[in-house]
Order: sequence, then structure tokens, then C-alpha cells
Amino acid sequence: MLEELSLLKTIALSELTTAASPADLEAIRVKTLGKKGSLTQILRGLGQMNDAQRATLGAMANAFKEEFAQTLANRMEHLKQAELDTRLQREWVDVTLPGRPRTTGTLHPVTRAQNEIIAIFTAMGFPPASGPEVESDWYNFAALNIPPDHPAREMHDTFYLPPDPEGHKRLLRTHTSPVQIRVMKGCQPPLRAIAPGKVFRCDSDITHTPMFHQVEGFMVDEGVHFGQLKGLLEAFLVEFFERPLPVRFRPSFFPFTEPSAEVDMGCLFCHGQGCRVCKRTGWLEVLGCGLIHPNVLANVGIDRERYTGFAFGMGVERLAMLKYGFPDLRALFDNDIRFLSRYA
Repeated sequence: MLEELSLLKTIALSELTTAASPADLEAIRVKTLGKKGSLTQILRGLGQMNDAQRATLGAMANAFKEEFAQTLANRMEHLKQAELDTRLQREWVDVTLPGRPRTTGTLHPVTRAQNEIIAIFTAMGFPPASGPEVESDWYNFAALNIPPDHPAREMHDTFYLPPDPEGHKRLLRTHTSPVQIRVMKGCQPPLRAIAPGKVFRCDSDITHTPMFHQVEGFMVDEGVHFGQLKGLLEAFLVEFFERPLPVRFRPSFFPFTEPSAEVDMGCLFCHGQGCRVCKRTGWLEVLGCGLIHPNVLANVGIDRERYTGFAFGMGVERLAMLKYGFPDLRALFDNDIRFLSRYA
């Protein structure tokens, strides 16, 4: 039996050192030390030996078990390290190379246009101001000299909301002019500001959407006149469209300004020759303006005899359409990435 144990030791340790995987190591362990393993079969013959032989064989068996366990552990560690090295080689990445480029987001055309408008007027000394999108009838209409029977107050033009707890009318603001009232109320000139923001009207076609963006601007001081307004808007249009433009002022009517005017600029597409965009006129309407009506100044507690002012308002989407050259206003709100990426 001593010879059998010696032979088993040689074969088992040799098999351990040449095993190719952890599974092979486990198979060798079971074959050697398991309940039906070779060592177990040898040790069953201990009862047929004398005391001296039994002690010698037991000592050899215990020494073999310890050596077998150590060899098994060493081979297992070697195989695991080899497997890790192979995986690292297979999944190797050069961390010094540039990272993968990621698709970066860009500003929406309306946001870009609005930011440009704000930047231009801020540089001209008109800081931005803001106000609530849910307004009262007084701020949105009455304070701006809009009479109770004016068409703008009709349900088909305005989104009305349930009255407030005190029974006063509430609505989604139809223009950003209420911000002008909030800035002027309780303050004294000199005053100037712009009011960019969302407005809401019951309208939807290729040039109108129910929600859109406006920028209102105004100035109140002693001696303010229409010539200052004209020069300001002409300079703004040249700066925004980045080219010299013919500009004209047409008489118009707004309840909150007197006199009032519509501002047209030369068509960017036909350069005054007449095309479908400008309806063969060579001109494009871009904003409205005028001197602030004395009643509006009185409504906010400003001395209408001492002070005058001007105001103007423009649609951001319309200016964006003209600057970036897209045909349908509604496309701005379809969230079509193919369309928006063209104007990134």
C-alpha cells in the first residue's frame, strides 16, 4: 500500500500542475480525495496492517493531503490570474486616447433668438424684467387702456381661467405688456426695461401658435419722443439681422400707445423685389410700437403732463423665422430633431 500511495501522489500532483481549468482541478480533487477516491480506497486497508505500518501509512497520507491541498490552491491561483490576464488583454483600452464623442445638445431656435434680442437691448440699457403668466384683467387689459368692448377681450382670442377667490377675472396673458404696468406701478421715471416671455392666444396657423414668445420694451422719462424710438428700433434690426436693412414706420392703432406704428423692414428673401413671403410688397412686418398713451401713465401713477414714454413689442418666433429661414411657425414646437438640427 505504501507503493500505491507513493504512485498516487506522483500521478495526482502531476495532474494538478497540468490542469487547464478550475473545472479540471475540481475533477482531480474528487477523483483523489472524494468518498470513492483513490486515497480513500487505499486508507480502507489500514485495518489489515500492524501498528507500525498503520502509523507510517497514516503519516504519509496526511503529508500527501497537505501537499495536494497546497498544490491545488497554487494551481487555482495561477489559473485565475491567467484568466484575468487573458480578459485584460481582450478588453484592453488605451485610456490615453480621446474619449468617444457624444452628441451635444443645442439651444432651440426660439431660445437662441430670444437670447440674442435680450443681449442687444441689455447692451442698449434696457434690463430684462419678468411677470406672472396668469394675469388679472386689470394688468392685462384695463391698465393698458383697452376698453371693455375691445375685440381682444373676446373668448375666441383669450384663454380665460376661473375667477380668483375675490371674483376677479383671471386669464393667460395675451402679451407681455402687463410687465410694463408692473414695473411702472409705484415707481417714478426714469424707467426703462424689456419683458421677454411666453404669451397665449387662441390662434393656430402657419404664422401663429396658441403659445408663443414676445419681447416688450419701454422707456419713460422727461422729453422722450418718437425719434428716439425710431432710432432704437432701426439699430436693433440691423444688429439682430446682421446687415443693413431698409426700415419704414406705418401709422397704426394700439389702445396703449398714441401715436402708434407698425414697423416693416425690407424683405430678406427678395431684397425688395417682391416674393411670396412678403406678398409681393418687398416689405415684412416685424413689430409694433408707439408713444405710451397718457392714460396708461395715469393708471400707474406717473405724471402724464411731465413725463412721456415709448413702448414696442415683437414676436420672437416671427423674428426667428425670418433670421433662420424656416417656413412654418408650427414646426418650432413639433420637437422633430431632424428639423431642429438644421438650425443648431
